[in-house]
Amino acid sequence: MTEHHASLRDTRHHTSSHDLDALRRRLADFAAARDWKPFHTPKNLAAALSVEASELLEIFQWLTPEESARVMADPATAERVKDEVADVLAYLLQFCDALGVDLPAALSAKIDRNERRFPVAGDGSNRRQGSPDRHSPE
Repeated sequence: MTEHHASLRDTRHHTSSHDLDALRRRLADFAAARDWKPFHTPKNLAAALSVEASELLEIFQWLTPEESARVMADPATAERVKDEVADVLAYLLQFCDALGVDLPAALSAKIDRNERRFPVAGDGSNRRQGSPDRHSPE
């Protein structure tokens, strides 16, 4: 784990299942009040999730790795990043709600599988496996 990732682990706020459920209910109430439920099918929500993830990617499209690491230093860009992250999470929560997926449980189970699939080597050979993205969930 890099020093950067270790510091993130130590300082980040943990969102509980209760917090995610409250957000999910708030989104459901918002959509219901506007009669949007008929449009929130799994297919439509998956498409919207993909579009929002692409809008997040667009912010980083032509940046160097170094520039991308500093993207939150610019207040206007930071606000765009936060808005797109929020959109991605909103559609993911609504997608999970539509299909009855317990998001925290699904993520925990996936992490368990990845820990078994990619055990930590004691000899430092983990770096030779490639980037973490190479081993992202499939």
